[in-house]
Amino acid sequence: MNFMRLFFLSFTCCLLITALTGCSSLSGTKGENPGFLEPQALLKFNDIPVPVGMKNLPQQSYSFESSGVRVGVLKYQGKSDPERVITFYKEQMRLYNWNLVNIVEYGQRLMNFERDNESCIITIQPKGSSVFLIISLGPKSQNLTKKSKTPVK
Repeated sequence: MNFMRLFFLSFTCCLLITALTGCSSLSGTKGENPGFLEPQALLKFNDIPVPVGMKNLPQQSYSFESSGVRVGVLKYQGKSDPERVITFYKEQMRLYNWNLVNIVEYGQRLMNFERDNESCIITIQPKGSSVFLIISLGPKSQNLTKKSKTPVK
């Protein structure tokens, strides 16, 4: 009877130690950077990051690149807090030399970025617990100033 009690006690201690060790190692992997999003490894445009966990919607997206001109509308969906996505783009786009021009908020959020001859608009649309992300890329409009022959009255 003492052998059974000793075996049961040893088995219970081993099980408890394994469970506690497993739980502590799991909690460290998920909560290392709470509130921060990481960029995905594979990107359609290598200088416009997308947060990990956002799923590409290829049927609703398109892109074109020719002679150094890039145009595209890329759509993604995922579960994230819109404020975390805004913070992600404020930090990440700067790393790729994009300049934040402005942010417009009216239910959805529009973030306008520029660099060299390109313009990028990031649209963040909350839908319940999901977020739709739209990345619009195109050439920056040329500053065409024509003098009118007749004054406007």
